[in-house]
Amino acid sequence: MGFVKEFKEFAIKGSVMDLAVGVIIGGAFGKIIDSVVNDLVMPLISAVIGSVDFSNMYVVLKGTVTEGMALVDARKVPGTVVFAYGNFITVAINFLLLALAVFMLVKGINSLKRKQEAAPAAPAAPTQDQVLLTEIRDLLKTK
Repeated sequence: MGFVKEFKEFAIKGSVMDLAVGVIIGGAFGKIIDSVVNDLVMPLISAVIGSVDFSNMYVVLKGTVTEGMALVDARKVPGTVVFAYGNFITVAINFLLLALAVFMLVKGINSLKRKQEAAPAAPAAPTQDQVLLTEIRDLLKTK
């Protein structure tokens, strides 16, 4: 089998197309979660903590920097070691919200599947053999 033909069969399979759609929707969903974190959640958290920009939250482990110096500038000071935890907080909150949203989505889909499985199936129409046997039974009852 030729390489091009084999690749064509692989790419056209339904599962590959489903995966492609999932990746595209996942990317868009990730942007929505980023917006929720950056535009809704982080401002509320920063109102409590008192810092608007989490990316500049850090602790100087070694060396000295001017108070209020941006993280980018603090890292440039020779001999200074900086523990930058602010961006990690943002990414961790982003991950938790994304995981919660995916969990809720999967839980909803599973609930719908369970309801579908629990619904009683409509009785099938009797086959021709069953109709014939029913008629024979009824005739025997009358005799």
